Amino acid sequence: MRMVLFFSLTFLASLHGIACADDGWINLIGDKELEAWDARAQEWLIGGDAELDSTNAKRLVAKPGKGVVVNGKKGNARDLRSKQKFGAIEAHVEFLIPKGSNSGVKFEGLYEIQIQDSWGKKEATASDCGGIYPRAELKPTYHHIDKGIPPKSNACKRPGEWQTLDVIFLPPRFDEKGEKIANARFVKVVLNGVVVHENVEVKTPTGHAWHEKEIAEGPLLLQADHGPVAFRKVRVRPYAGEKK
Repeated sequence: MRMVLFFSLTFLASLHGIACADDGWINLIGDKELEAWDARAQEWLIGGDAELDSTNAKRLVAKPGKGVVVNGKKGNARDLRSKQKFGAIEAHVEFLIPKGSNSGVKFEGLYEIQIQDSWGKKEATASDCGGIYPRAELKPTYHHIDKGIPPKSNACKRPGEWQTLDVIFLPPRFDEKGEKIANARFVKVVLNGVVVHENVEVKTPTGHAWHEKEIAEGPLLLQADHGPVAFRKVRVRPYAGEKK
C-alpha cells in the first residue's frame, strides 16, 4: 500500500512541478516557493530567511535569497492552500512568528494545529501553539464553543526563532455508502522536538469549519491572515501506518 501511495503522490506532484525525494517527501516550499500552492503571489515576500523587524517586534522582514515565504510587509495574506490533495500524511512545517502573532496548519483545510506566540506561558490551552484548535461560531461574534485539545506541554520558542511542527494525520474513513466509520485522528504531533499530542481522535473539523462536510482527502492549508508568519521547508509524504 505504501508503494502505491508513493507512486500516486509522486505522479501527482510531477504534474504540479513539485520536487519529490526518493524517500517519498514532497517539498511544498523549497526552491520554487509558491508553485505548489493556490496563492496570490503578489501578497507574499520571498527570501532566504526571515527575522524580526528591528523597528517593530510585531512584524517580520525577509532577507535576500530563496526558500522562505513571508505573508507580506504587514503580515496579512490569503491563506496558502496546496493545489494537491492528501489523505493520511506525515507533514513537516517550519515556521517563524513575531511577538503576539497567530497562524495555523490545517489538515484537509479543516483540522487545525494552532500556531501562536505562546512563549513563556505556564499553562497552555488549545488556542496556544501546538493545540488542536477549539470549535467556534462566527455569530453574533466569533466565539469558541468548546475547549479544543491543549498540547501536553508548552514547547513554543521565543518570537523570532524558527520552530518545527511534525504531524502524522489520519483523515476520517468512510464506507462504500459514504457514511463515516472512523473519526479523523492526530497520530502524533511534535512541536520543537516535544510530543504534544499522541493518538488523539478529532470528531469534527475545528474552528468554525466544524459545520463543514468531512472528506477523505483535502489540501494542506497554512493560515496567513491572522498575523505575520514565515514558512520554510514545508514537506509531506503519504502515511501508510496503522489505521484504527
